[in-house]
Amino acid sequence: MVSQKNFKSGFVALVGRPNVGKSTLMNYLIGQKIAIMSSTAQTTRNKIQGVYTDDDSQIIFIDTPGIHKPKHELGEFMVSSAYQTLSEVDLVCFMVSAVDPIGPGDRFILDRLQSNKVPVILVINKIDEVHPDKLPEIITSYTDVMSFKEVIPVSALLGNNMPTFLSVIKDCLPIGPKYYPEDHLTDHPEYFVVSEFIREKILQLTREEVPHSVAVKVDSMKTQADESVHVLATIIVERSSQKGIIIGKGGAMIKKIGVLARKDIENLLGSHVFLELWVKVKPKWRDDKFLLKELGYEDKDYH
Repeated sequence: MVSQKNFKSGFVALVGRPNVGKSTLMNYLIGQKIAIMSSTAQTTRNKIQGVYTDDDSQIIFIDTPGIHKPKHELGEFMVSSAYQTLSEVDLVCFMVSAVDPIGPGDRFILDRLQSNKVPVILVINKIDEVHPDKLPEIITSYTDVMSFKEVIPVSALLGNNMPTFLSVIKDCLPIGPKYYPEDHLTDHPEYFVVSEFIREKILQLTREEVPHSVAVKVDSMKTQADESVHVLATIIVERSSQKGIIIGKGGAMIKKIGVLARKDIENLLGSHVFLELWVKVKPKWRDDKFLLKELGYEDKDYH
């Protein structure tokens, strides 16, 4: 056990283009699913805070929304949320995919990071999907644009090189306090995490049919006499056709969404869960500032 005076702690932002594996990385490090994962880009909408604690450190990871060119109020929130994080942390992990060559999106983020005073580590994810001989060329394509404190190739999915990744982060963090109890995994309320689990299943099962036109609001979570939990949630979409897709023929799709989401929610809560889902159509909800605020998308940290 490291003495308190040598204990390292701090806040680390995970930034990068959409769909490079930031949520996968954080879920692996935390050891439990707290951020949703999907093959659909721009999955993460709020900054999701995950806490990693061991004997000599506590690292608070902030998984930011993927930085992209916004097309509506929700997109504006997502990008401003990611930018705000850059000035509030001790370290930035710029995450890229080894599979995809450096592109305009990466250069756009790098340009922003160059003007930021916080140290930046380049994290090259998905190394399990490329030949090792290609790594030097991939690394050079980024280091030619910006100088990084460290460069770490990893596989967030398989856990490759994670001990090195954690060691480098600890070296960059200051001596500090334990901000959260050891068993604390995230600072988000259970309502938020539950709504994200449901939204993840919708993204996974409907694919491109209902991309970012969906939001989930948990209306209530009540513990019953038998200690089971009754969860009532509303799925919000923009068009009637999307409502039809989510409900499915004879209610088959919404039943499937419920079954898969319930498993994650039960793991989170440690109780049997009865999940009741409803679908509502709210046209142009992504440009409705009042509704966005109600759903938790505000221009400040989600605490």
